[in-house]
Amino acid sequence: MTTTAIAPPQSFEVAATMAAIESLHGTVAMARALVMTGREIDLQGLDQEAARLCAAVACLPGDSGEVLLGPLIGLAHQIELLSSCMSQP
Repeated sequence: MTTTAIAPPQSFEVAATMAAIESLHGTVAMARALVMTGREIDLQGLDQEAARLCAAVACLPGDSGEVLLGPLIGLAHQIELLSSCMSQP
């Protein structure tokens, strides 16, 4: 008989922070798609959203935020891709 490990339920704070990461990821991905098609984008407010996200992660108790590491790395990668698209002529 094979048993599957069940992940412990996430706290409300972790789930809310994960939702914020996913939302910001979507915003950055959309901005990148627009830039790649030659459209101009307005990134005003993106820094404030990123700062709120960082503050939320910093306020998580103990190591409860470890589950967010992968999604945060993915978000950072999306931001790098957007930056590289914006710096190309």
